[in-house]
Amino acid sequence: MKTWKIGIGALVMMMAVCGTSSAEEPILIKFSHVVAIDTPKGKAAEKFRELAAQYTRNKVKVEIYPNSQLFKDKEELEAVQMGTVQMLAPSLAKFGPLGVKEFEVFDLPYLFDSYEQLHKVTQGSVGQELLDKLSAKGILGIAYWDNGFKQMSANKPLKSPADFQGVKMRIQSSKVLESQMRSLGANPQVMAFSEVYQALQTGVVDGTENPVSNFYTQKMHEVQKHLTVSDHGYLGYAVIVNKAFWESLPKEIRAQLGLAMVEATVFANQIAKKENDKALEAVRQSGKTEITTLTPAERSAWKRVLIKVHQEMASRVGAELIQSIYKVTGFDPNKL
Repeated sequence: MKTWKIGIGALVMMMAVCGTSSAEEPILIKFSHVVAIDTPKGKAAEKFRELAAQYTRNKVKVEIYPNSQLFKDKEELEAVQMGTVQMLAPSLAKFGPLGVKEFEVFDLPYLFDSYEQLHKVTQGSVGQELLDKLSAKGILGIAYWDNGFKQMSANKPLKSPADFQGVKMRIQSSKVLESQMRSLGANPQVMAFSEVYQALQTGVVDGTENPVSNFYTQKMHEVQKHLTVSDHGYLGYAVIVNKAFWESLPKEIRAQLGLAMVEATVFANQIAKKENDKALEAVRQSGKTEITTLTPAERSAWKRVLIKVHQEMASRVGAELIQSIYKVTGFDPNKL
């Protein structure tokens, strides 16, 4: 993950130059996202807001707009490119439609078996190289935030790949996720996150995939009878800013916001698993959704079916990129 550094002497000089501007209106950063306030992303955004105010001494004001208050999935990237909002934390799958298809590598099923493996990528050179690709789109990628590993839900038990046959499953816009669902025999349906609850309630779709924190905070457990703890995929976010806006900021402000983002990212990734574990227990306690955890044998059966998605999508996300991730994590598809 990239951090911003500035010399002490230069910082003192710039603070002296800017010392007369303390009475000016604060710099406004509109931070838009599509999930609830009490999700890992929602809490991390709030942490960044607090830290940004602290480190800039209130020279920057971050306004947070959760739950698609301003923009839905398809609209938010265009909004940040245009500068209508300054900051987003979209899920990594959303960069495919923007033209940076390499980010869809994170959608590959069973690419990571643990957070430790994942962070070797997101916090290493491979992750940084991917963020750098956003610059050509007028966007700067400044951090990765975890949401967590995804689980499958539907109104029928999903224990084996055969159980997915003909099931209408909501997905984000991602060719990799389309391939994943079709490999299982399901019928993928691309849909904005804000529309999923109603679609599940009315039967427009039969099921979906989500980290449990999203599943619970969006009240999907009220309209889904079964949840399978499969940990089959990863959902994470890239925190991005409008490039022209960021580069227009004084250097000392960028340095201070960079420090705030580093700390907010540590916080985000620490709470992600905790929040998902807590949400799973809340779903269990609700009594509305039956929870099934895959056995090692069932998980292996899913992996054997889904590994072909890695091969099918190599030409889209980059065979070399997939191999570089295998090398970092130690994954060997031949041992499944």
